[in-house]
Amino acid sequence: MLELIAVMFALAYVVLAVKVRRSCWLAAIASAALYCWIFAEASLYMESALQLFYIGAAIYGWYYWGADQSAKPIPIRRWSLKQHSWAVALTLVGATLFGSALAKFTDAALPWLDSFTTVAALVTTWMVTQKILENWLYWIVIDAVSIYLYTSRGLDMTAALYGGYILLAVAGLMQWYRNFRAQTELDEANGRHATLERVDAA
Repeated sequence: MLELIAVMFALAYVVLAVKVRRSCWLAAIASAALYCWIFAEASLYMESALQLFYIGAAIYGWYYWGADQSAKPIPIRRWSLKQHSWAVALTLVGATLFGSALAKFTDAALPWLDSFTTVAALVTTWMVTQKILENWLYWIVIDAVSIYLYTSRGLDMTAALYGGYILLAVAGLMQWYRNFRAQTELDEANGRHATLERVDAA
């Protein structure tokens, strides 16, 4: 029952994130709090610790996405190839370090995969808080690996959730890209308008 409730909150988070709704972060907090306990019971220690980060990131995301309701919404942005290279490098190095530590000092199940999904999720969650368009591509990879990880520990409902996550990540990528294109076209139109105003004033 506890896993089912966590799954429902987690699903609500992704659906609301796809729609770029600030309330997604409230669902994230509820889901992460439950999964912190669930993963610890399944000996997925990195995944359990990750939930504490999710709670902190969700609090930050709630603030960053709309602390000042009168202000202009934060735009969806894209990262350069260099920024993505740093993100991937950080993920691989972090996963190697944490995986080695878990394998040596704990009875963690699948320490390398556990560490990879955890570190990758840390990086990608930060991308979500910053409204980086490509975050959805990262989630597709993370979710695919997570399905195997959770199935191996008997967390079948959570594994099924991550299968749904892949579909939602594709939908999220498409929706955010449409929003990105719309705001880019609006910015270009505003820029042209501003240029014409300066010419007329001259």
